[in-house]
Amino acid sequence: MTQRRYHNGLKTAFLLGGMWALLLVIGGLIAGSTGRSIWIWIFAGIGLVQTAVSYWNSATIALRSMNAYQVTREERPDLYRIVEELAARAKQPVPSIWIAPTATPNAFATGRDPNHAAVCCTEGILEILGERELRGVMGHELMHVYNRDILTSSVAAGIAGLIGSVAQFLLFFGGGSRRDGEGGGVGVIGSILIALLAPFAATLIQFSLSRTREFDADEDGSKLTGDPLALASALRKLEQVTAHRPMEQTPANQSVAAMMIANPFGKARNLFSTHPSMDERCARLEKIDRKSVV
Repeated sequence: MTQRRYHNGLKTAFLLGGMWALLLVIGGLIAGSTGRSIWIWIFAGIGLVQTAVSYWNSATIALRSMNAYQVTREERPDLYRIVEELAARAKQPVPSIWIAPTATPNAFATGRDPNHAAVCCTEGILEILGERELRGVMGHELMHVYNRDILTSSVAAGIAGLIGSVAQFLLFFGGGSRRDGEGGGVGVIGSILIALLAPFAATLIQFSLSRTREFDADEDGSKLTGDPLALASALRKLEQVTAHRPMEQTPANQSVAAMMIANPFGKARNLFSTHPSMDERCARLEKIDRKSVV
């Protein structure tokens, strides 16, 4: 089937370039505050390392954040059969299959390209979904892989984690000046402001990547499976169960949350939610089903 073209290489380069610019600005502010230019080089080095890590180890980072473990065909023959059948239908590589040990039902895909991809289900989603619904979810996640969404979203998740780490550093660094509080520089107030704005910036990064892609993966995944109502049924179950069984929010899983098929924290939706509403997604899927019948 035909995959969408999103110019993800350009968008990934833009994200990484923005990350470098942010780090150099922070390094420059601290260098100006302390009178030590080495801070510019330190933050440039952080950017270089983060670029390499985000690209080459994006799948490992996300899976490790969820404490996921890889499963074999012998251990989960049902899940393997679904993924292999859908991959064959799409004429694309079969990703590795992982399971995250959490009762909150969810799933996500990660990796730098279809040849280095992984799909991950939580133990909770395997408990509540039937085979038809699980097939719908896997179709959605595989289309994230085959549409090459995963590199951009994985890099964005990595950058979000880095921004959070830098924000914490600035908060504790305090931005002291060269002469006991005198002179310009980032200052304590500047550090706190950056620490407060950084998570907001990370949310905007994820928001810009996730919402439209979820609609597209829903549509393309339902075309791959030929069963849009199965995905709609799965999404409704995820929303209902997550409301009673939300995932505990941690810095590690917060950066992966935007990659998941549904908001794992069960919080009220808002303008900056990384996921569109389930009602809207299900309505679109039902519309796709009606068109396929006609």
